[in-house]
Amino acid sequence: MNTAMLSKQRGLGFSGFLFGAAALVFASILGMKLIPAYMQDARIKNTFVAIANDAELQKASPRDIRMAFSKRADVDDINAVKHDDIDIAKDGERLVLSASYDVRIPLFANISLYLEFNPSSDQ
Repeated sequence: MNTAMLSKQRGLGFSGFLFGAAALVFASILGMKLIPAYMQDARIKNTFVAIANDAELQKASPRDIRMAFSKRADVDDINAVKHDDIDIAKDGERLVLSASYDVRIPLFANISLYLEFNPSSDQ
């Protein structure tokens, strides 16, 4: 009876534990490196939406719109997009701001992640 109970016991072996721990560490490192890039993209998009919805900037010149972005970017610590990178368009009476930029995130050795972002006030 004792051998029958032993054959039914299951658990996590040491090699399984090491593999799971390594996967968890890798996923954590990847997350810590990716989160700042996605947070900056969200800040850029929120800034675009705020500028596009600002009643005072609806009739402003592209130069004034870019200056408004530059001021907000300084406050929000946005450095991936400069005011010259912004595309300004009108959709009827609505102001639409957009940009396209890339982020390269080094992981380890010569392995990097390459992310493309296209934030817009229209999305």
